[in-house]
Amino acid sequence: MTSLNEGLIPHTAFRKHIAIVGRRNVGKSSLINAIAGQDIALVSDVPGTTTDPVYKTLEVKPLGPVTLIDTPGLDDEGLLGQKRVERAKRALYKADAAILVVDDKPGAFEDFIVSLLRNLSIPFVIAVNKSDVTEDTKTLVKDYEPFNVPVVKVAAAQGKNISELIQVLSSLLPDEEEKPLVAHLLGQNKTAVLVIPVDKAAPKGRLIMPQVEAIRDIIDHGGIAVVTRPPELKETLEKLQYNVDLVVTDSQVIIDVDKVVPPQIPLTTFSILEAANKSDLTLFLEGINALQKLHDGDCVAVVEACSHVPTCDDIGRVKIPRWIEEKLHIKLQYKFFAGKEFPEASSLQGCKLIIHCGGCVLTRNMFMRRMQLAKRLDLPVVNYGMLISYLHGSLEKAIKPLLAFSYPPATGGNTATLPGSSGV
Repeated sequence: MTSLNEGLIPHTAFRKHIAIVGRRNVGKSSLINAIAGQDIALVSDVPGTTTDPVYKTLEVKPLGPVTLIDTPGLDDEGLLGQKRVERAKRALYKADAAILVVDDKPGAFEDFIVSLLRNLSIPFVIAVNKSDVTEDTKTLVKDYEPFNVPVVKVAAAQGKNISELIQVLSSLLPDEEEKPLVAHLLGQNKTAVLVIPVDKAAPKGRLIMPQVEAIRDIIDHGGIAVVTRPPELKETLEKLQYNVDLVVTDSQVIIDVDKVVPPQIPLTTFSILEAANKSDLTLFLEGINALQKLHDGDCVAVVEACSHVPTCDDIGRVKIPRWIEEKLHIKLQYKFFAGKEFPEASSLQGCKLIIHCGGCVLTRNMFMRRMQLAKRLDLPVVNYGMLISYLHGSLEKAIKPLLAFSYPPATGGNTATLPGSSGV
């Protein structure tokens, strides 16, 4: 049924994420072991064995590559228990679907979990567990029918009805439309020059995710990808006799690249490509407009979807604040967040803007769930690439190649305009 071969998919962003939620000791970890066909989660009769969200990557037919999120019980108690519950709730922002595990009649906790899943637009199935020991399983199943979602009775410890549960879950998983990152701007036999700096932040011996995605997307669609560093860009263009259809650069060096690339060659950045692919340009242009209205001392949140060790010249913690101060002549207060889990609403209180990374480790569904929370909190958002291009005076040129291909706004808000322009 399953395989733990992680070599098939190189990055968790391409996997469907399924959250296993419920009270303590209802058999969430046992269910994960039953789905995997082996013991990969710690099982104990002691309530609260799972203390933090745990991510298990595996291959499950017919779901394909998935990540199962084993969450702490949402009925945990005490101060530490409350913190575990908050972490479990934040982990749901990565979920494409969920399994609510129950072993008793629905109560306040089940109502809370169902409300939480629905508010986040996460489809879910209810698994009535321990059906081998429940005296009146049919009655228990009927108790959950008013929730109007599929209900499947399982016995996780014995591996019963797991295939049925997976089949139901498969029918609920949202189809995520395949959206090209850059190939739609090129077509076959077209040439793109990818400008990749090699500095202190560059991972030794490998490329970062957006760069790999762009190269693969171009060659998969019959295009030609030429990779160079900023110092060799001019020579590269000359050797190609400027017969280039698009230049894509790292946002941090766009000010230098813009000087080299002639006006007739379209120019954009990896992060702006991610913005159009994971969200929409209009949303982030609204964030640019909001940035213009900030004052000295205002607080903004800098949010990254992955965890990394900050360098001495870190992009989010050092460079962006410095560039904002140089461009707008204001000093802001910053809250920094990094990791798989989106910051809870209380942590964002007092912030006037979210500055979000490109989200290369997130699927579009995951990214848009974050944007939906920001909208509910009435917080504008801008991503790294669009912000950096704006601060360096290159945003209008960098978004021009994507205007005809940007996806419909996902927020339903008003159309934003580029500051200082008549509109985009």
